[in-house]
Amino acid sequence: MDRLDGLRSFIKVVEFGSFSEAGRALRLSRSAVSKHVGDLEDDLGVQLLNRTTRHVAPTDAGQAYYERVVAILADLDAADSAVTDHQASPRGLLRVNAPMSFGTLQLGPAIADFMSLYPELRLQLTLSDAQIDPVQEGLDVTLRIAELEASSLIARKIMPVERVVCAAPAYLERHGVPRHPAELRDHACLTYGFLSTGNQWKLSGKDGDHWIQPSWTLCANNAEVLRDAAIGGRGIALLPTFLAADALAGGELRAFLSDYQAPPLALYAVYPPTRSLAVKVRLFIDFLVERFGPRRREARKAS
Repeated sequence: MDRLDGLRSFIKVVEFGSFSEAGRALRLSRSAVSKHVGDLEDDLGVQLLNRTTRHVAPTDAGQAYYERVVAILADLDAADSAVTDHQASPRGLLRVNAPMSFGTLQLGPAIADFMSLYPELRLQLTLSDAQIDPVQEGLDVTLRIAELEASSLIARKIMPVERVVCAAPAYLERHGVPRHPAELRDHACLTYGFLSTGNQWKLSGKDGDHWIQPSWTLCANNAEVLRDAAIGGRGIALLPTFLAADALAGGELRAFLSDYQAPPLALYAVYPPTRSLAVKVRLFIDFLVERFGPRRREARKAS
């Protein structure tokens, strides 16, 4: 039995929960995938999968084995790519997903520059704030602004994303400036619909952590909508600084509660660990780190 075939088949079955779907992903028949996994179980002397007529799921031993081998195969694929792609020029199709606001405000110009560096590459970009599964969607890399939870995906940090509590000066003149997070409960707030904390805001300061359930008047799944509503005086928003910076600098928005910070977020490049990190993916992620990472931010501050 080819152990690598068995490992790759097992990983795909765990990810898709189906021998048939795993076979389609690997371009193998269902019976071939089932045989690879069965041979692997026989070789190990351990049952890795629970099989029913409708679904396949890892056993406890299978889950533990999956978490170990998925990282090992990712390292092996990366080593193979480093050798075979060393002299290669990126070509073909690169599929990327990114958050809507970051995509329109920051990523668009960056992608144009990236494509000018690699003219043989085609790039398919979809913008969405929904948390999608890169494996199921067939994506090469997904950009996420989040506090990432543990998963089988590999994530590389691109840049930190700071957030600020802000509102239009006219709104603050009418309703007053909150001096403490608890006072936000008495204000109209503009909330983002895809936070892992739901509509709750967490702000931390010297007096500890404060969880606020805002009395929201607008909940949207796009931060640009919230920014525009805040500029229009409709309430208080918790916005990424990359999105609010121009409005803050121009006086359309005013930041406050500066002694309290929201939990740190970051922009991550996320990609499936069982997919060989092709040169096009590696170069794209390296480009984003160079474009948006700490060294670029320090250079901007120095200038």
